[in-house]
Amino acid sequence: MTRPGAYRPLHPLQGPRVALGLIAAWLAVGGLALGASKALLPTKDIAIEILPTWGTQPLMLGGEQGTDASGAAVTVSRLDFLLSGVALRGEDGTWLPSKDWFACIRCDQGKRTALLEGVPARKFTAIRFHVGVEPVVNAADPGARGPDHPLNPLMNGLHWGWSGGYVFLALEGRYQKRDGSFEGYSFHIANDANLMRVELPLALDAATAGTVRLAFDVEKVFRGSKPIAFARDGNSTHSREGDLLAAALKQNVEAAFSIKSITTDRFQNVASVPAPVTGHKATPFPLQISARFPQVAVPADNVPSVEGVALGERLFHEARLSKNNAQSCASCHDRAAAFADAERAFSVGVAGIAGTRNAQPIFNLLWQQEFFWDGRAKGLRNQTLLPIQDAHEMNESLDRVVAKLAHDERYTTQFDKAFGGSEITAGRIGLALEQYLHTLISQESKFDRAARGEVKLSAQEQRGLQLFVTENDPLRGLKGADCFHCHGGNLFTNGSFMNNGLAFEAGDVGRMSVTQLAADRGKFKTPSLRNVAVTAPYMHDGRFGTLEEVVSHYDHGVTRSDTLDPNLAKHPTDGLGLSADDQAALVAFLRSLTDDAFIGPPQNRTLAAAKDP
Repeated sequence: MTRPGAYRPLHPLQGPRVALGLIAAWLAVGGLALGASKALLPTKDIAIEILPTWGTQPLMLGGEQGTDASGAAVTVSRLDFLLSGVALRGEDGTWLPSKDWFACIRCDQGKRTALLEGVPARKFTAIRFHVGVEPVVNAADPGARGPDHPLNPLMNGLHWGWSGGYVFLALEGRYQKRDGSFEGYSFHIANDANLMRVELPLALDAATAGTVRLAFDVEKVFRGSKPIAFARDGNSTHSREGDLLAAALKQNVEAAFSIKSITTDRFQNVASVPAPVTGHKATPFPLQISARFPQVAVPADNVPSVEGVALGERLFHEARLSKNNAQSCASCHDRAAAFADAERAFSVGVAGIAGTRNAQPIFNLLWQQEFFWDGRAKGLRNQTLLPIQDAHEMNESLDRVVAKLAHDERYTTQFDKAFGGSEITAGRIGLALEQYLHTLISQESKFDRAARGEVKLSAQEQRGLQLFVTENDPLRGLKGADCFHCHGGNLFTNGSFMNNGLAFEAGDVGRMSVTQLAADRGKFKTPSLRNVAVTAPYMHDGRFGTLEEVVSHYDHGVTRSDTLDPNLAKHPTDGLGLSADDQAALVAFLRSLTDDAFIGPPQNRTLAAAKDP
């Protein structure tokens, strides 16, 4: 059975496709592909992503955003449509069609991506597809489709049941009448005569492309070459024969698509519609999460919006969250250090008191549920409020923070834009900070670019990667650094709590302080190694100042104890015995995990600017 939105290669593959294991794929990044793995992958899979907009802005479902051709305010509450028959035009002018390719786009559910499988690794100059389905498919029994097929009625909600046939595109919402009241509209484009065809020029190198983004501009549906005015054209069409409104909408829809971008990465289909609030509109924040990362679920009750992220970013830099109005979250989390506290073993709070643990960097928090080195905080929205109240950090009460912000009209306006209603509460502060922090996604290091085929790791970095993913097993002739057990996967962390062989410090038992279990003594959260080159000093207490010291610790400095992680305890008591060159290679590979775009100026990152309203 094929996956929803991912149907049939553009041409038959020659021989079987092989799914590489993660370690083999990592080695291939450095040009060290195992055996003939590369030869078994003659084609690429490319994602087709639809970005609904109103003009140049993301489409806001449920909020007034624009007007029809006569100036009547328009709200869009539903935008669903079917795509089929995608084809690519080669440089020689011939078209390469797909077979049985369908996609269901449902904006209210965040379903905006479909996979085009088996694209030959060559260059193409145009793309074409249908909005809707061809007559033979339109007349077929929809119940014969699998439960996860885009044409299954329960998947798309676009089949007309006993009447037969599909709605090709459904556009619904409200508009403002001349007397100021609002009334609903329902545009359903259907029937074989209204099958829409779109053709767009593009410069696509399938050897490197990962995602083709197509913008769909709803403003052009209303204000295109066939302008639509509710007062003149009506508020409903079901595309019956001779329906002039359906014909006009068809022409406008065909012209509403454009090429937005072509990227080398593929991205997850993340739900991006903020939870509706009566009378409140919020702009979906364009989260971009690599499909190479584990699938992630955004909290359904706090999906990031542009307004919420902007508020959270401003709060992150707000010194009034502290008792002396002089320290913000950003004071101890510097963007240039991947939001760690650069060069400090322990951050200093408002009372001049140093903390007891190293400030962790902040990124890729969507994949975490437990926070701090010992995991004592559950949920990011709860974690964000604890440093405010900690005597070693901001040393302020939440009630006083709320009171200070409530006297600032700019904040009441921003809270209204973000959440609907100007009330400021500690809970809303936590939600706004959570939204902002969830957008801090680091996925553009040299390693990532190498994984996408844009660059190659150096010979030294390749050697470091090979050591990183090779188990140390002298009996079987394997000599590696064995890093991947704890730092495996594209997040470079297992998200667990482990004893990594540090000598115990009096008074800090780690995870045991939370669980009260002796088996957790000396266990601390496994940090991600992304951006590790810029987050010194290292470990929960900042005891190591350089990556070289860290590598040296794992090579021959591990302290044995009852709770030492088995993957370290199995190593020879006299250490791994890595050569100086091997240790240098490991450091070189770790430096390739630095995401310069993430740690650079804000304009280099996909973040909403926290500006005053």
